[in-house]
Amino acid sequence: MSSDADVDPSEYDALEDADVTLRVNDHGLHIADDEVTGVSSQGQTPEEALENLAAAVESYEEATADDPGDDWL
Repeated sequence: MSSDADVDPSEYDALEDADVTLRVNDHGLHIADDEVTGVSSQGQTPEEALENLAAAVESYEEATADDPGDDWL
């Protein structure tokens, strides 16, 4: 997980089994990376970065699911 002990990615369903790394870029934004999917997101705080990452991972998983369902019709 990250070096920031105050945040817990497993609080988000989409990140429950994820290998998440948190870092801060040169502009002070917090970046959250899911090492398994390669999806990244950012936020003003570590919590915001994780929340955004969870939403991005959910979208990624929906987009890459094997079953297209009837939504494509």
